[in-house]
Amino acid sequence: MLRTIEGIYQNGQIELTEVPQNMSDRTQVLVTFLEPGKIDPTKLSQLIEKLETIAGIQQGFEELNAEQTRPLGNFIQEMQQKYEISS
Repeated sequence: MLRTIEGIYQNGQIELTEVPQNMSDRTQVLVTFLEPGKIDPTKLSQLIEKLETIAGIQQGFEELNAEQTRPLGNFIQEMQQKYEISS
């Protein structure tokens, strides 16, 4: 799972703007330092969306490898029933 949380680096420590939920005490993180005044909020938002998409794809591969999938036909039938779509 990929989760993005903003924070501030000050005096050798990173202070997060919020406490991440459902994370173990030893969760691996990546830290990216952004240059003040050079941050394009739109591009930053797009980057976060891309990272979350990549994480979702990775999760899908992990589920596929763990055989936690179902046949496509079953999925289509469930969606047709759920949204009352005729075939």
